[in-house]
Amino acid sequence: MLRPLGALAGVEVLLGTLPGGDGRGPAGGRCSTKAAGAQGLLLQKMSTREIKFPSAVLRRAKPIRVLLMDVDGTMTPRYVCLQAFPDGSVAEMKIFNAHDGAGIKLAAIMGIRTGLITGRDSPATARRAREASMEFVVQGQAKKLEAYRAILVRAGVSDHEVAYVGDDLPDVPILERAGLAVAVADATYETKRAAHYITSARGGEGAIREVVELILKAQGKWKKAIPQAIA
Repeated sequence: MLRPLGALAGVEVLLGTLPGGDGRGPAGGRCSTKAAGAQGLLLQKMSTREIKFPSAVLRRAKPIRVLLMDVDGTMTPRYVCLQAFPDGSVAEMKIFNAHDGAGIKLAAIMGIRTGLITGRDSPATARRAREASMEFVVQGQAKKLEAYRAILVRAGVSDHEVAYVGDDLPDVPILERAGLAVAVADATYETKRAAHYITSARGGEGAIREVVELILKAQGKWKKAIPQAIA
């Protein structure tokens, strides 16, 4: 069961009950990353300046047919928030960015297939993937490279036709193979080292939307895409 908690400054929040929740979290819930200042993070405005992408990165983006991404720290900020309820159930709250969702939908409209690979298993993530019409959805995958290989086979593409966006060490093996390897602005040092491009936006703050723009501009589709964007 999913409970939409509303939207704030381009942010969409979904609360999904976790299967097998044991309710042992502290009453009122907990967040695995300190959330001090989180409200300021959510309210921070995205830059309105046009991004100038490096020519070498545009060349890598030109053949991309599939855009894959991590979830926690990439599609969302780096918070994993768990809420315990009196009946013993536990829910996980996911905070998604509306600009990212619109970007993923636009990518599909323009012929770019999309998907996610994540180590966690969350009903909220599944819901968000359906809303964004994502084709490849792999959850509960601690070692992501195996899922990446399987998606390549399903999609009938090679490494150089795949872009991948991540933020942490489990993403590095895929970044080392993908034709366009992208790290979000607040990714770990090692993740950035493996990337061809580092977004100006942080995870959960429009980084995916930025990558979609990069790919469509590289392929000469951006101006045609703008009037086709949907909410």
